[in-house]
Amino acid sequence: MQSILDPKWHHFIKVAKLGSLTQAAVALDVPQSMISRHISQLERECGVRLFNRTGRGVNLTEFGVQILPRIEALVEESEEVSDVIRTSGGIPIGEVRIGLLPSTVEPIAGPLYRLVHERFPRIKLQICEGSSAHLEELINEGRVDMALLLREADVSSQEESVLVQPKLMLVGRAQDPAVTQPTVELASLQGLPLVLPSRPHPLRARLEKLSKSHGIQFDCAVEADSIRLQWEIVAAGGGYAITSGLFEHVDDPRFSVARIIKPELLRSVVLASSLRRPNTLATRTVQKLLEQEAPLLLKNRA
Repeated sequence: MQSILDPKWHHFIKVAKLGSLTQAAVALDVPQSMISRHISQLERECGVRLFNRTGRGVNLTEFGVQILPRIEALVEESEEVSDVIRTSGGIPIGEVRIGLLPSTVEPIAGPLYRLVHERFPRIKLQICEGSSAHLEELINEGRVDMALLLREADVSSQEESVLVQPKLMLVGRAQDPAVTQPTVELASLQGLPLVLPSRPHPLRARLEKLSKSHGIQFDCAVEADSIRLQWEIVAAGGGYAITSGLFEHVDDPRFSVARIIKPELLRSVVLASSLRRPNTLATRTVQKLLEQEAPLLLKNRA
C-alpha cells in the first residue's frame, strides 16, 4: 500500500533537503523531469511558489520554509497510518531498507534474505552496500531504515545495538617477521609502515589517541580507504594494515595476521536505526531478526 499522502509532497521534502532537483532525482531514483513536473504541479495547486530557482539549484521560498515542517509531520503520520492499515492483521508488510558493510555482505545478505522470505514473505528487502561513513550518511538522511556500522569507540546511542566486537589485528605478508607470532604488542607497531584509511576515518582518530596515551609514533606510509585496497597494497609490499577478523582475506595464503595486544583493541559492529524513517511493523520485525541472527552469523569471523 502506498502512502495515503500525495507522493508529490515526498518529492517536495527531498528537493527542500538537497537543494537540487538533480540530486533529489538521483536520491529517489526517478527522472528529473518527474521531480520538476511534480514541484510545478504543487506550486499551481498552492497558488504560490515553493522554491526560488538559482544558478546553483533551488531554495525554499518564505512560504516553503513555513510549510516544510508541517508537511514532514504529515508524511510521517501518513506513513504510520498506512502501516497500521497494512498490518491490521498482525502480518508485517512493506519495504525495509538495509545497509551492509562490505565485510558483512557474504555472511549476512543471503541468510537474511532466506529467513525473511521464508518467515515474512510480504516484507520486501532493499539492501545496499557501502562503507561505514557512507551508510551512516544514509541513516542520517533517512534513506535506509537500518545499517550495520563500525564503531571504534564505545557505543552510547540508544539507536545502536552491538552485534559483535572483533579484535583488531596487524596484517602483513605471509612469513613477515612482524606477524609470524599469534600476537603483537601495540608498541611494536612503532616504525612499521602502515596502510591506513584517510582522515577523518574513526581508526585514524583512535590511533592518534593511542599515540598520545602510549607514547607511540605510528607511521602512515599509504592512505587507502577501502579494505580491499589496503590488503592489496599489503600484498604488494606496501606495509601493514590494521583490521578486524571480519574480512575474507584472513585465510588468504598471501597474508599473515597477528592479534594486537597490550592493549587489546576491540571494534564494535553495531546495528543502527534511522530516526527519519517510519517505525513500521516490517522494520521492527527485520531489526529484531538482525539483532538475533547477525551475531551468530558474524561470530566465526570475529
